[in-house]
Amino acid sequence: MVGRLPEETIVKQVKLKVKNLQAMTDFYTKMIGLVLLNKTENTTFLGAQASSETMMILEELIDPIVKNNTTGLYHTAFLLPSRKDLGNSLVWLLQNNIEIGAADHGYSEAIYLTDPEGNGIEIYRDKPKTEWDIRANGEIIGVTEELDGDAVVAVSDGQWLGLAPGSRIGHVHLQVADLAVTEKFYEQLGFSLKSNFGGRAKFFAAGDYHHHIGTNTWNSRNDALISENQLGLAWYTFQLPSKEALDALLDRLNEQAIAYVYENEQLTIQDPNGMQIKFEY
Repeated sequence: MVGRLPEETIVKQVKLKVKNLQAMTDFYTKMIGLVLLNKTENTTFLGAQASSETMMILEELIDPIVKNNTTGLYHTAFLLPSRKDLGNSLVWLLQNNIEIGAADHGYSEAIYLTDPEGNGIEIYRDKPKTEWDIRANGEIIGVTEELDGDAVVAVSDGQWLGLAPGSRIGHVHLQVADLAVTEKFYEQLGFSLKSNFGGRAKFFAAGDYHHHIGTNTWNSRNDALISENQLGLAWYTFQLPSKEALDALLDRLNEQAIAYVYENEQLTIQDPNGMQIKFEY
């Protein structure tokens, strides 16, 4: 039996490779509400309000490869602390005429949009766990129903000041080439399959969360793999709760002959879809 990742595992960072650093930084600060923490000639480091921790990194590429129909990022999902915060974000985006979608997933309420370079974004809040449909086998049933936007807006206080303190990346959703191969890989790492959505999407988590990783083949089945100098996802990082948890993951990788790089107490792996995953504590 493959060991499982600890319940406390979270997504810590996402790094995107971008074409126009200024335009993308402006969007993520002014529309999504991230704070600019640091800036170099070709990279910006962004975080939530009242936090010094980097949540998103944007790196401008020179002469990037532009490809369609490859694996890559479907969306980065920002988890807000409360429904009021979701309401504030929703009102802000509507006031700024940003095109959005929205859904009630049973365990969460979410709004969807894309950044200026086509990377998907989800902004969501989790419902209380007592409202989740959790089955005896650990499966967590999600739905896609219409969001009660009026009720979400009604709890807004109209005080949008950016991505609320305590916000973080709740999950990443990926476009993959082969779901079965992807499922085997994530289970080898210690994630559990939480939901199989119609055979075209699968959701994985550490512990009993609804998902830390979403995967789908809606637009990417058997597509080419994302390449190194391509716009879009560079990597995403999971934070483990302890060095012991990281050591246990290293042991599992060695047992299963999964290739990795381990430097400065950070573990880097490439998934079967060409995407890099980092683990640290």
